[in-house]
Amino acid sequence: MIYAVIDTNVFVSAYLTHNLASSTSKVVDALFRGRICPLYSEEIMAEYEEVLSRPHFRIGSGQLETLLAYIRKYGVATERTPFEELFVDEDDRVFYEVALKEEDSFLVTGNLKHYPVDPRVVTPAQMVAILEQ
Repeated sequence: MIYAVIDTNVFVSAYLTHNLASSTSKVVDALFRGRICPLYSEEIMAEYEEVLSRPHFRIGSGQLETLLAYIRKYGVATERTPFEELFVDEDDRVFYEVALKEEDSFLVTGNLKHYPVDPRVVTPAQMVAILEQ
């Protein structure tokens, strides 16, 4: 099993695409199949809920409730490990700092440029490749 923090944009993309062959859909599928163990904090859960419930994304409340319940039940709640460098978007800091807490974990994001260059920060396509190894 792979430990990973999933950036909100990965869930948004997966739910909007309707393409089950997309990398973001494959990451979400791997999560629900137990191949990825999600790492989260209460701040991350609050962002998931706030962003994914925005009406223009048209993600059903049932889908959102299922996702959040699954993450809480099968994921690992953890604290942040402080990281001193500045971020392009400080709202993204929590995702990286939670990923730092667990050794050999990943941060899966569609916005690599928002994070420090670090082998643990991967795109959905890179995560799919890791899962296929």
